[in-house]
Amino acid sequence: MNSSLFKDLKHKVFHSDNPSYLYIGISTLVFVVVGLVNVPFFLSGRGGLIYDDFIRNYFGFPASLTALPTRFYTILTYQFFHDGIFHLLFNMLWLYWMGKIFLDFLNARQFHFVYLSGGFLGALLFALAFNVFPVFRSVSGATVIGSSAAVMAIVIATATLVPNYSIRLLFLGDVKLKYLAAAYIVLDLISTTSMNAGGSFAHIGGAVLGFSYIKMLQNGTDWSNLFKKKPKLRVVRDNVKQSKRSETARPAVKRQGPAVEQREIDDILDKISKSGYDNLTREEKETLFKASKH
Repeated sequence: MNSSLFKDLKHKVFHSDNPSYLYIGISTLVFVVVGLVNVPFFLSGRGGLIYDDFIRNYFGFPASLTALPTRFYTILTYQFFHDGIFHLLFNMLWLYWMGKIFLDFLNARQFHFVYLSGGFLGALLFALAFNVFPVFRSVSGATVIGSSAAVMAIVIATATLVPNYSIRLLFLGDVKLKYLAAAYIVLDLISTTSMNAGGSFAHIGGAVLGFSYIKMLQNGTDWSNLFKKKPKLRVVRDNVKQSKRSETARPAVKRQGPAVEQREIDDILDKISKSGYDNLTREEKETLFKASKH
């Protein structure tokens, strides 16, 4: 039974094609592993050592610009570590709820892009704020951890895409996503004056990414297409297949004849592969036709 449960969880996290399950699974696994490793440190009287002196120093994203060249990788790793069970729990719940709505309208590739890019921009805004605003100069060694910026990107992207979509909240009833998103942004703006100011700036960075992505998508530009695999074109030089845009039959071209003529035929075939048969000139079509008779 335990083996079956493990297989079910493994399938949901890594093989379900639902990216929200993937990030929930990884974040939860990291939290559990770090918590278990920290047990002997706590029992030895050095509680928190593994967390404060190791996790934040090596996996948290630093505000110090001088630390970035050696800790550049933390722009990704910081997103998978959390400061306590409630930090993890609320992030994962929001990711689960908003992720389901997001994926009802968009695809997994777009989810991955918004989630990870939201985390990236959140980290950069955190570092920018701590190096620009004088009030943070005394905490230049600060770091940020958590998936809140990435989750916020998904929340705001979903609210921007379907602003009038309603969800039912305890004690509040049905609430439209646009009002929920606005409330979160206002709270984060207020929280920039709190002890968790760095986290709030990261949240705002994620929100900016989520909003901008959907607005660009609605205008016809999908940033996630930068990571979409393009199909490879294979040119078959022995036969030129009939174009769907033209009912004109195109004869097969045999590789015979003088070398000069063959180079000319190759150039015409290259042109067909790039722009189609219908874009050939009359002379090129005649040359192709004559070559097929050799």
